[in-house]
Amino acid sequence: MRRVLALFAMAIVTFVVVRPAFANDDKQVDRLQESGQVLKEVLNMPESIPQDLLDKSYCVIVYPSVKKAAFIVGASYGRGVMSCRTGANWDGPWSAPTMMALEGGSFGLQIGLQGTDFVILVMNDRGANAILSSKVKLGADASAAAGPKGREAEADTDASMRAEMLTYSRAKGLFAGISLEGSTVRPDGDDNTKIYGHAVDAKTIVREGSVAAPASAKLMIDTLNSRSPKRVDAKPAQ
Repeated sequence: MRRVLALFAMAIVTFVVVRPAFANDDKQVDRLQESGQVLKEVLNMPESIPQDLLDKSYCVIVYPSVKKAAFIVGASYGRGVMSCRTGANWDGPWSAPTMMALEGGSFGLQIGLQGTDFVILVMNDRGANAILSSKVKLGADASAAAGPKGREAEADTDASMRAEMLTYSRAKGLFAGISLEGSTVRPDGDDNTKIYGHAVDAKTIVREGSVAAPASAKLMIDTLNSRSPKRVDAKPAQ
């Protein structure tokens, strides 16, 4: 009887100690699932990201439900997910995701209490490698522009193609290009540790292909592979 009581007490202590870690993991799982849902909904909108721009992109970053309260000067913070095309020439299937952070001062964003979703297209290998290596300030370390949508793509093609990052927002059902200049995007190492169970850097996750994607990322990766399976301007390996 004493042995049973001792084991029961140990189980309670273990539950109390371990439960916060599970709770933290749940946040990352939810973020991956929400990012996949946001991306699927955005790409299904009539006036969405132009297909030709999606097909030219190297990486896609999704920040779901960024709240206005997070965008106070000195305390701006949002969390999301990034997947990139695999392969030496960034021409393969989409990678396992790296968790991402969005930081900065006041962006002048009109974000409602319901939250705003952000989608960022990374349009070249320079921008992709910069983000995977460290934090990148949009407009300074990497050129950024409000992304065109729908038929606007034709008129803005030159401006769009000069930018390394094309940024979009969705709030209250309205989808549009938006400037995020001055904000900083970076891999979130702490969240990567929580979702993958061990310390692993963003470049290893995205470029080496040795890290298996979690089940919670299935919707996002399946959506990307379905809607844009291969980069259209991919060049043969030299």
